[in-house]
Amino acid sequence: MIKKLDRLGRDTADMIQLIKEFEAMGVSIRFLDDGISTEGTMGKMVVTILSAVAQAERHRILERTNEGLLEAKSKGIKFGRKRKIDREKIRPLRAAGIGATEIAKQAGIGRSTVYKLLKVEAYIINN
Repeated sequence: MIKKLDRLGRDTADMIQLIKEFEAMGVSIRFLDDGISTEGTMGKMVVTILSAVAQAERHRILERTNEGLLEAKSKGIKFGRKRKIDREKIRPLRAAGIGATEIAKQAGIGRSTVYKLLKVEAYIINN
């Protein structure tokens, strides 16, 4: 028993292969949400058709999602988490000769984060 048809395999070919393997073991699959089964010829045909439709729908959703992301990026929308660390605060502290441990305490961040930020700063300055 499987809750939904699209939970069985990655794509139609994968689902057909799994159904064949189960059939060779004498096992039929029942999809609870759809009320269908792989018992009999008609059941296998219906499952194959529905899995192909589900796969096409997944591809269509991915295409629309990617188109939306590209459009948003072209409009300048930023993705990801907002930075919590004020990088402008770290630069003058380092320039004043303050060590990474003290900068970490003052900024409320980990020392390794300070080193990462300084490494990025050095890369930007040198390139």
